[in-house]
Amino acid sequence: MTLLGRLLNNRRAGETHTAWNQPHLRGPELLTLTSQDFDDGAAMPLKNCAKHIGGADLSPHLAWTPPPSGTARLLLVVEDIDVPLAKPAVHCLALIDPAAGHLEPGALSARHPGPGVRVLRSTVGRGYHGPAPIKGHGPHRYVFQLFALATSMDGAPVDRVRPRRLLPSVPAPVLGRARLAGVFER
Repeated sequence: MTLLGRLLNNRRAGETHTAWNQPHLRGPELLTLTSQDFDDGAAMPLKNCAKHIGGADLSPHLAWTPPPSGTARLLLVVEDIDVPLAKPAVHCLALIDPAAGHLEPGALSARHPGPGVRVLRSTVGRGYHGPAPIKGHGPHRYVFQLFALATSMDGAPVDRVRPRRLLPSVPAPVLGRARLAGVFER
């Protein structure tokens, strides 16, 4: 598997197709997103990684500054921007009550989401899916992107829609946004 990683080393999805760079999801960077588990640009702990590589698949603690007035819902998108595909892999997609203020570890679980969390489909399934990059492919950046939406999306049939179909349909405007990147390498 290490050989495959080295062969694919120059193939990476990159930033171009991230949720962050979609025109309708642009907005002022008024929020700050942090985690008790890792700093921006730092290594993610093994507990936040996939079970098949020895992790616990536990979503990390996340906290944010108060969203702007008029925020109906927060949208969290977690993407691996270094996956060797044409577009980043969505590791988690969730709608969050703006009053929450933070998410405890494990709050993005598909079976037992935290209070105020509506877990949606990701590229792999539902809920949080921790890092598990190909061995030898180098460091992968997992970008946690938080968007303050003026529309709740509660009435929309968003539970079964794949991320690449859902993200373009998120209604503008974005009132504020923030991002936090964790890194993991095998």
